[in-house]
Amino acid sequence: MNPFTTHGAFSWFELLTGDVEGAKKFYGDVFGWEFKKADNVDFDYQLVTLNGQEMAGIMDLKHCDDEKVPPHWGNYITVTDIKATLEKAKELGANVIVEITPIPKVGDFAIIQDPQGAVISMIEYKMEC
Repeated sequence: MNPFTTHGAFSWFELLTGDVEGAKKFYGDVFGWEFKKADNVDFDYQLVTLNGQEMAGIMDLKHCDDEKVPPHWGNYITVTDIKATLEKAKELGANVIVEITPIPKVGDFAIIQDPQGAVISMIEYKMEC
């Protein structure tokens, strides 16, 4: 199973933090993760790698629109049709936190809050995986 092409699979993880360098040191020392700057965005987005495999990202909280958002890990679930999946989620009671938004050279994502209040991101990849 390729998590980047399988509808419903968890495929990406992302840390939003107020201290990117501190997070890199902590997670690098604890788990042996390595980091490299992403080249598809115009801000400092750190790609997390393990044994050469990209698996997550780290970005500064200052890129959030809401100053009340605390540091946290987010999860992305792959969808094959983001428009249809977002509509289905809304029909089933989801609240849309972030409308469909493009990520250059990656795909489109949206963030929803389920009827119980949990927040999750969905992503339709447009790159070759």
